Amino acid sequence: MKRRNLLFAGSAGLVTACSTTGEGTADSAAKKRAIDVEVDGALVDLYASTKGSRELAATARGILVFPKVVSAGFIVGGSYGQGALRKGNSTAGYYSVGAGSVGLLAGAQSKAMYLLFMTPEALQKFEASNGWTAGADASVVVMDESAATQVDTRSATKPVIGFVRSTGGVMANLSLDGTKFNKLAL
Repeated sequence: MKRRNLLFAGSAGLVTACSTTGEGTADSAAKKRAIDVEVDGALVDLYASTKGSRELAATARGILVFPKVVSAGFIVGGSYGQGALRKGNSTAGYYSVGAGSVGLLAGAQSKAMYLLFMTPEALQKFEASNGWTAGADASVVVMDESAATQVDTRSATKPVIGFVRSTGGVMANLSLDGTKFNKLAL
């Protein structure tokens, strides 16, 4: 019983630490500029490395980009990142992403996450939400390398399409279900 309480306390501490890192340490305008620069770089990386992603993004109503989502833990862990929602070439808002996990975890990793809202209804539901959870509020179809090479108009009919990239490329066999997205008050 004590071990379970210790693991729970440790995971709660990790998620809390991840969710408060960087908040309140910089003024709002500087924080927004920093996020925008990272989002620009993450989009360039996606387009350069994932065939068909630029064309798919061009048809999206909005793209939610998290340039760096850091996951860390030992058996129990969590992940956190900050990013921006882009409509066309303009930032429409700033968001955080967070998730907890239990399982075979050890260490830390960083990845970029992209959600493409392909329909006006999916984007409107996301923007109107007070905290949006993948899998509960909408299904997210996560593209991998093999699917990305076959991006076509049928792919664009899915309401929300996701890409997750590590330093090795687009990650396969991922689910974003349970991942929580919240608007940042910057």
